[in-house]
Amino acid sequence: MKIRLIIIFLLIFAIVITLLSRVYFLSIKSNTYYEELSKNNYINRVNKIPIRGIIEDRNGEKLAINEMGFTILIKPHLSSYKYKDQLEKIIDLIVKHFPKYEKEKLLKEYKKADSSYNHDFIEIIDYIPYDEFFSKYTILASKEDIKIESSTKRYYPQKEVASHIIGYVGKASKIDILNNELSSYNGIIGKNGLEKYYNTKLQGEMGYKDVKVNALNKEIEILDEKEPSIDNNIKITLDINLQKYIQEIFTGKSGAVIVMDARNGELLSAASFPEFDNNIFARGISVKEWNEMRNDFNHPFTNKIINGLYPPGSVIKMGVALSFLENNIKDNFNVNCSGSITIGNRNFRCWKSSGHGNVGFRKAISESCDDFFYKGSLKIGINKISTTLDKLGFGQQTGVDQINEFFGVNPNKEWKEKKYNQPWYVGETVISSIGQGNVLVTPLQIARYTSYIATGKLPKPHFYKATYEEPKELDIPKEYLDVLRKGMYDVSYAEKGTATKHINSQVTIASKTGTAQVVSIPQSEKVRMKESELQYYERSHAWITTYAPFKNPQYVVTVIEEHGGHGGEAAGDIASKIYDKLYELGYITSKE
Repeated sequence: MKIRLIIIFLLIFAIVITLLSRVYFLSIKSNTYYEELSKNNYINRVNKIPIRGIIEDRNGEKLAINEMGFTILIKPHLSSYKYKDQLEKIIDLIVKHFPKYEKEKLLKEYKKADSSYNHDFIEIIDYIPYDEFFSKYTILASKEDIKIESSTKRYYPQKEVASHIIGYVGKASKIDILNNELSSYNGIIGKNGLEKYYNTKLQGEMGYKDVKVNALNKEIEILDEKEPSIDNNIKITLDINLQKYIQEIFTGKSGAVIVMDARNGELLSAASFPEFDNNIFARGISVKEWNEMRNDFNHPFTNKIINGLYPPGSVIKMGVALSFLENNIKDNFNVNCSGSITIGNRNFRCWKSSGHGNVGFRKAISESCDDFFYKGSLKIGINKISTTLDKLGFGQQTGVDQINEFFGVNPNKEWKEKKYNQPWYVGETVISSIGQGNVLVTPLQIARYTSYIATGKLPKPHFYKATYEEPKELDIPKEYLDVLRKGMYDVSYAEKGTATKHINSQVTIASKTGTAQVVSIPQSEKVRMKESELQYYERSHAWITTYAPFKNPQYVVTVIEEHGGHGGEAAGDIASKIYDKLYELGYITSKE
């Protein structure tokens, strides 16, 4: 009997505790939850979208701005048959004042977004320019079924100038929105160039306003407010006036031009030709425009500065010569160039069929003797050449603040084995030593390595100072670099230098020309055809890479003209004009 009573009391006690716990949860614990939930019934958060930051050049010239305009929205829940006439009258009014819009398309746009769950006004026209809309503002804003909001559209005032570098914005995709919440509110995101690389900085941080409202959704008071960020602008290193000048002198050509401060990697100009007007993407590109650009053999979409992969030809020879010196080939090394060298059953020709005679380092660079590099490369092999070129930045990204920069190809035995599962042949070493074969570079890699030869430090190219890094010191003796510098001086000024007839600047320039073949020359071809005799797309790419002033190096100018033929002839005059412009603009103050 006693045990039964104890069990009954325990059971009653457990029930009481359970009931008390539930009362506690319902009256106290869950109160916080329901209080937070109830806030949604009377507190509205209004997001404040920041205005996208502008992009300026180093002198404050505007490169990317926002043009003011208006968005038109229509009251929801007008899709039903009951309100059909009311909706059509609204659309007719809009089309009357803005006849470029089609009634059926606007109706379709509205109905696609309208639903019983949506209580917000529906956007049917995302942007009409301020000047076009202003005179109609009062007419439309007075209609209770129409809502007018301010809007902006990205505009590139320089049109096609520096288009690859600046980039453009476009409508945010579903993937963009998943990765970037703010893009779901403003509807745009950087798609290319600096617009994409610095999208987070340019778009800024969103603000908000928490508003207390009544049951009729009428605002009672502001509870909390945060303004969107306003410090979203970036100023870059480009000089847009210099860029425009380069565009003028490169008219009708395809390729790339880079002007870089050799001391710190600042890019004063970086042009990829042909260019295109970024505004066609900001406003929406037509199918016709897209197909015309996509089918252009000169590849206007490609940013050739970082995505153009080219055989470097002879502009790589200073790097190969440096590898010779690093690997115990003395600076008094000489060869007798007779015009060709035979390896196995193949004949490797020097560009000068009659030969260069006795050739050392300085003359090899000055007159671009292929035979010198053939014979030197056979002494040290491809792996040692590849190791030196790797230190100079080949086969790797430069780190410039642009998206999807290519690595290029700095081949060696391991690379070929891994890529093709084939052994490396000695003939490949020979052609690699003159920048042909599997070697591929970007113009920016060539500009960067030229900066190292000029200053003894390897800079990181950049457009925005926030990405600046101190140039790298490399364990290469200064006397080795002096050998290369003297050879580059002779390219421009020695009697038989490959650019002597074409360098005509008032500034003293050290240079190296290159003629990079795009088609192989058959062994049966005893005398090489002239570039002018070849079809345009079979002609060699013309390179020149330079630094100046010679005694106090400050700037590097690298030019590649696609299918331009001989480097000095095609690009020497362009480089000379650019240095004269740098002197005129005050970037260079000493001519020597």
